[in-house]
Amino acid sequence: MDDIRASLERVRERIARAAERAGRRPDDVLLVGVSKTVDVERIRRAIDAGLGVLGENRVQEARGKIAALGRPVEWHLIGHLQTNKTKDALELFDLIHSLDRVELARELDRRAQARGRAVEALVQVNVAAEATKGGWPPDALEAALEALAGLAHVKVRGLMAMPPEAARADDSRPWFRRLRALAERHGLRELSMGMSGDFEVAVEEGATMVRVGTAIFGPRPLRGEAGA
Repeated sequence: MDDIRASLERVRERIARAAERAGRRPDDVLLVGVSKTVDVERIRRAIDAGLGVLGENRVQEARGKIAALGRPVEWHLIGHLQTNKTKDALELFDLIHSLDRVELARELDRRAQARGRAVEALVQVNVAAEATKGGWPPDALEAALEALAGLAHVKVRGLMAMPPEAARADDSRPWFRRLRALAERHGLRELSMGMSGDFEVAVEEGATMVRVGTAIFGPRPLRGEAGA
């Protein structure tokens, strides 16, 4: 059996079992296949195997892949977005997971208004207030959401987080619970949390999107930046 197809089936089975343990439906969890640094042919095989959403970290890398593969799937931006790349991002991506500062939101709003179409985004929360990661700390989230609510062309669908690296998957559980509590407090439904090493725990704790790369595509040939 094709290795991509088999890996994708295993990931789906693990998501289903985790959802069942939490009393949830597997269909309530969207699998985002993180394709950063993955070659076009392997991505094509994942699409052929039924993967419906791809997540990329860099605008420029995504542009080349979308040019080669087209849009048979959704494309999500899961990495840091530079303000000067917002125009390109709006053209390429169906959802931005990494809205992490007000100035970026304002530029997205301006560009989206010019296009006559709103941009859908998730607000990145720096759940552990790590200096090396973007996003709002939890105690600043309420003020951030109030500021974003004033932007007519930015539609906040939920929250995203990348917890601190952990030796065991279960060590991420408190961070996932914290993000879920924040989402519930602010009436937000979508939770993008969980990667290849801990997505099952994330599903148990309420993730509606998991970002999984190496568990589907195998080890990466190049060093990447964020979340899989």
